[in-house]
Amino acid sequence: MEIRSTTDQDLGVFVDTLHAAFGRFPETPAGGGGAWWSALEMDRGLLARTEDGRPVGTAAACSFELTLPGETVAPCAGVTAVGVLPTHRRRGVLSAMMRHQLAELRARGEFLSVLLATEALIYRRFGYGPATYTQRLTVPRHRGALALPRHAAAGADTGAVELLRRAECGEILEEVYDRYRRAQPGALSRPHRWWAVGAGQPPVSAAPRYVAVHRDADGVPDGYASYAVGESATLTVDETVAADDAVFTDLVRFVLGHDLVDEVVIKHVPPGHPLRWQFADFRAAEVSGDTDWLWVRLLDVPRALTARGWFTDGELVLDVADPFLDERGRYLLTVRDGKADCVQTDREPDLSLDVSDLGSVYLGGTDPSTLVRAGRVRAHRPDAAALADALFRSDRSPHCLHWF
Repeated sequence: MEIRSTTDQDLGVFVDTLHAAFGRFPETPAGGGGAWWSALEMDRGLLARTEDGRPVGTAAACSFELTLPGETVAPCAGVTAVGVLPTHRRRGVLSAMMRHQLAELRARGEFLSVLLATEALIYRRFGYGPATYTQRLTVPRHRGALALPRHAAAGADTGAVELLRRAECGEILEEVYDRYRRAQPGALSRPHRWWAVGAGQPPVSAAPRYVAVHRDADGVPDGYASYAVGESATLTVDETVAADDAVFTDLVRFVLGHDLVDEVVIKHVPPGHPLRWQFADFRAAEVSGDTDWLWVRLLDVPRALTARGWFTDGELVLDVADPFLDERGRYLLTVRDGKADCVQTDREPDLSLDVSDLGSVYLGGTDPSTLVRAGRVRAHRPDAAALADALFRSDRSPHCLHWF
């Protein structure tokens, strides 16, 4: 078997092979605008082929920026389009592609890799761990009254909502999202190319949508909610992007006030968001789709740990195992005044953990103590888990909206 990098000329073969791996057919030609694959960077793709040249597997990476705790931004690879033909599964094709890809990412100088896992059992063995989470809220419109009037919760004029069509506000969406993602830990950038070709899910794609655009008191857009009303009188919000909680609430109030709608489904609500507490009826919002979203893998532990911001001083020795790459390292993490130093050490470890579990705690969305209690992480002294919780916490709960 051969694994080689792809070029622009391979796009058609790549797309056909990937769809065949999942038993589907491309809905539009491989070069068609608006298809999710139209933003693929073919110089970052991989094609696995048999000795006689037949393509049997694909993998790709997108160039993103990931916002880390402390509002720092780091480059990362977004792994996507991974598939193996049913005829060649359980033959090591996927593992070979993943190993090849990780080597390429390191050769490019990248120290973080992320993905959305179609199956949770697959990617942990390659060193990825779930790091952000999301949920869906379904609210019957007749029970959707909020406890406080519009301006009472905010204490001031929070601006106004303007209704636009998706085709009218592409630049606004791009600008608002970019400001949002730079302040939100766990958020990924959406390169201009994605918006320009409509690659991805709404509202990135040009699929017909109404967009409630929120403007502040000065008329500057600072939030939006992309939505559509289905035949079953259900209004579904693709995503809500807001500068703060008051803007988020204004947008939710707008969609809940829509006529001829029986229920409102709000997708991608961060766990722990205060919205449920704002309903007059606490049980009005039914939680569903509570799931992992962004998975994180560290390719260079010291670089990754020193890239993010920190909010508690302390020292922690981490013994990190990376079975997939047959590596192991022991690192002394020292945090002072929001900055971290991370060096190899021979000191006794405070915590022993797999690199996938380090990925899970990296953004602050998973407490190390939870993984200790689950038996995934081993604490070597009584206060190690509590210290790790304090060190790895984030300034804001990490959350990711982007689909790739």
